[in-house]
Amino acid sequence: MEVSDGLDTLRAEIGVREMASLIERTARWVAPETFQLLPVWYPAHARGRHFFKGNWSAPQMNMTRSSGTVIHKVEGNIYANNALTLAVGLRKQSRPNWSCCHLWGVDDPKFQKANAVVQDRRFYSCVANMVLLPTPLKAFTDSMFDIKAMLRVCARNLYRWECDHEEVVESNLTLTDYFDWADYPESWPKEPGVKRPHGVIDLNPGIQKSARERLAQIRAELVSAGEHYPRDEVLAVLDYWGISPRD
Repeated sequence: MEVSDGLDTLRAEIGVREMASLIERTARWVAPETFQLLPVWYPAHARGRHFFKGNWSAPQMNMTRSSGTVIHKVEGNIYANNALTLAVGLRKQSRPNWSCCHLWGVDDPKFQKANAVVQDRRFYSCVANMVLLPTPLKAFTDSMFDIKAMLRVCARNLYRWECDHEEVVESNLTLTDYFDWADYPESWPKEPGVKRPHGVIDLNPGIQKSARERLAQIRAELVSAGEHYPRDEVLAVLDYWGISPRD
């Protein structure tokens, strides 16, 4: 018995427009003003980077359950989740079954390539590179490039910014070639500054406080963190985003 491609089977039952509409009605976006206030929230972290404890003074080790092997713990999506959660004014316990979805990354349907974009400290915790989705809908963005392309166009127009990592620059030039505008959600902007999508969480005093505290902690770590703290890399990230390393 032959089975067709699962995406083809899905498209036969529900069209791209309907899929995009589900995301349009349920996604939660960081406000552009929040992005301008603090573009990147955890510049010391990126996917695949090692964890350290004791204020960056010692490796954080984990033991695997199956073999008992002790390995150096690495970052998955923890700090990206933290950044997005704070930037939309939530706490971890108040967002069950919601997932952090990176918008720009290396597109690989077979999931065999390393994702150099989220391994880059400039873009991993950048809040214009993320959207909060109900967990089941994240699968659309993981495996359907036309959906991901729409999200990138929406984000580009909402934040007036797009990722310039060398892995995505070429595909960014032709983003709108990947989908039919008739499928593009009505509330999403087709041009910069025209409108905001549904689900934008406005900047409020609580989010402002979180951003101020996060920036203060970054600056404090540059001064006092331990020997494993990636100072040069963090300074390069802050310079890229035009963030002063000092008060």
